[in-house]
Amino acid sequence: MAQLQLIATAPMGLEAVVARELKELGYHDQTVENGRVVFSGDFIDICRCNLWLRSSDRILVKMAEFEATTFDELFEGTKAVPWQDWIPADGEFPVEGRSHKSQLSSVPACQGIVKKAIVEKLKETYHTEWFPEDGPRYVIEVILLKDRALLTLDTTGAGLHKRGYRKLITEAPLKETLASAMIQLSRWTPDRPFYDPCCGSGTLLIEAAMQAWNLAPGLRRSFNSEHWPVIGSQLWDEARNEAMDLVRDDVEFQISGSDIDPKSIEVAQAAVKAAGLAGEIRLDVMPAAKIRPEGEYGCMITNPPYGERLSDEPEVEKLIRSMGRTAAGMPTWSFFTISPTKQFEHYWGRKADKRRKLFNGRIECQYYQYLGPLPPRHRQPQPEN
Repeated sequence: MAQLQLIATAPMGLEAVVARELKELGYHDQTVENGRVVFSGDFIDICRCNLWLRSSDRILVKMAEFEATTFDELFEGTKAVPWQDWIPADGEFPVEGRSHKSQLSSVPACQGIVKKAIVEKLKETYHTEWFPEDGPRYVIEVILLKDRALLTLDTTGAGLHKRGYRKLITEAPLKETLASAMIQLSRWTPDRPFYDPCCGSGTLLIEAAMQAWNLAPGLRRSFNSEHWPVIGSQLWDEARNEAMDLVRDDVEFQISGSDIDPKSIEVAQAAVKAAGLAGEIRLDVMPAAKIRPEGEYGCMITNPPYGERLSDEPEVEKLIRSMGRTAAGMPTWSFFTISPTKQFEHYWGRKADKRRKLFNGRIECQYYQYLGPLPPRHRQPQPEN
């Protein structure tokens, strides 16, 4: 079949990270847009990208894009799509929608029109007036932006941040996709120590270990498109077997973390075990002021509590000042912290070397990066004359 137009959705500010991940997976034919990266692929690529992308939210199939200023245009444009090539007679096909700066501003009305058009199209193939919708799930979304309609089909289901290892959550968990992006934006490599002094449920630690061992983040979960006849279980088995063959669990790493809350450490221990990393990550109950990470040229990457989330401002200030003092005593380490606190650099004690705007949920934050020296390269021994 012809190449598909696929979309890897990206949290705001992480489009470049998702694009880089796709390139590392071999997808160079891509276009980076706000909130998404559009690229070319086939059915097997739907499987691979769902299994491998660490910072993307979900993988969509771009079904059509056309001008739609009237309901008639929306109906006809939708009906022209070969939905029967994807959706079987028993398929469940809910329609979601969004509209922005478009004449068709009623989202429920647009959803209804799209649903009706798809039903009419499927009637032509299956010769029935009623669809039970008790089979595989095909979530369709219509997005109207400046009078252009974009129709997509969601191959993922539950967002890609749901890796399957976190059964319990702490009060303010960090999304796995954001945690992975923070690590990718840092200088950390598996040969350097990694420490998180506010580890909560252990998300940053687990995501780092998964990257170190080249563990595909989607290996422990299922996806809507696994049940689609058009793709079939054979391709999914092929993609999973390929991912298993690429695991490098012989790579050694030093990943550890701590938290002042014993319950958080219990949650983190359960998540580490569920991720298949028991015994590989060290966890301790300890206030951030007392941490003493081992090793040289390490990376501390963390998501400390902040005012809008858990603590009040005086406690936030105290914590940041404490971390800044710790950093001052660790000259070979690099430090990466996400925070919405406006006075963060003042509390830390110096300006960050780099800053990047990121969103933790709906909270606008800065990703503060304090860059220490890179580890010295080991000189190769010179051959004797």
